[in-house]
Amino acid sequence: MNYQETTEWMFNQLPMYQLQGASAYKKDLTNTLHLVDHLNNPQNSLKCIHVAGTNGKGSTSHMLASVLQEAGYKVGLYTSPHLKDFRERIKINGKEISEDFVCEFISKHKDFFESNDMSFFEMSVGLAFDYFATAKVDIAIIEVGLGGRLDATNVITPLVSVITNIDLDHTQFLGTTPAAIAGEKAGIIKQNVPVVIGEYTPETKPVFLAKAKETQSEIYFASDIITEVYPSDLIGDYQQHNKKTVQETIHILNTQNEFKISNENLKTGLLNVVTNTGLQGRWQQLGENPKIICDTAHNKNGLAIVMNQIQNETYENLHIVLGVVNDKDLDSVLPLFPKKAQYYFCSPNSSRGLSTSILQENAKKYDLIGKTYDSVSDAFTTAKENATKNDFIFVGGSTFVVAELPLDKEKQ
Repeated sequence: MNYQETTEWMFNQLPMYQLQGASAYKKDLTNTLHLVDHLNNPQNSLKCIHVAGTNGKGSTSHMLASVLQEAGYKVGLYTSPHLKDFRERIKINGKEISEDFVCEFISKHKDFFESNDMSFFEMSVGLAFDYFATAKVDIAIIEVGLGGRLDATNVITPLVSVITNIDLDHTQFLGTTPAAIAGEKAGIIKQNVPVVIGEYTPETKPVFLAKAKETQSEIYFASDIITEVYPSDLIGDYQQHNKKTVQETIHILNTQNEFKISNENLKTGLLNVVTNTGLQGRWQQLGENPKIICDTAHNKNGLAIVMNQIQNETYENLHIVLGVVNDKDLDSVLPLFPKKAQYYFCSPNSSRGLSTSILQENAKKYDLIGKTYDSVSDAFTTAKENATKNDFIFVGGSTFVVAELPLDKEKQ
């Protein structure tokens, strides 16, 4: 199979949370353990940082990779989901895995995958571990896919565990309270491995403390420890917490005598995340006059910060291109959006995309008024046609919506 055929086989034949939702979620790590054993346990040769959390884990992972690259290390980076191409998920020093490696890995192990009903995510994790071990990376940043305790990545023993924050998301798998979700995320905390917590609440802090005590792990609350936050090229307001988390994680890494990262490496790494890692879709500017911003924030916590940042912008009229997936709790996110805006309702090209008519009807309850469009592209094009040079266009609501945009900054 060529690359396109290989990735289509991966996407279509096997359960994948990003496309199918609940049916792709597995209840234990038996399959993953069987897989890595089949691959001769490549994860055991890797030095890792494991990153979980509801929001910010992707940004935090990319920041950590950028800092370690600035320090001269060969850095593997595994994240999900991707926006345009599967290979975005697996990088070394910002360079995506080759199409050939993906094809050869799947071809070599295809019979095993089929006979053992391996999920898309399990295969992807196995591929990342195998690729990083083959390339002999100095360190790998491994982002959790969903939850923590039962996530396919949770077969590693990292140098540091990181949990960015907790919010009510994916409640059908992880629980309906912050404490329950914190318990799932805390499942990545390993015996005697230090853990950095980015943000906490009165509900989640006791959960983290109890788990750290059980595993005899030193625990560090970055929001209480870091007082000076360094600037970054990631300029979303929500990055303040992520930067504190990264700064504390790097500090812990330095104390272990495994790696040496200078303050200069830290500062330069934070300023060059996009250049070093290729991260996209985080308060990303796509155009000016009118200013166009897209963001992958998709739950209450993330969207609240983004909407607040929009209100601090200067513009004449606000245009919002909005689409969501069908398991979104609309009554928790729609009240966050400003009433004084023109809306362009669309549905991402995914089996999980929520129909535009349902989104439009629900939005009306909160006085969010706009028309429906057949595609993200149509909605975005119309917003640009309607906007004047002093207006502001925001595109978001779902990672899938951002994935359908032209993410290279447009010449306006």
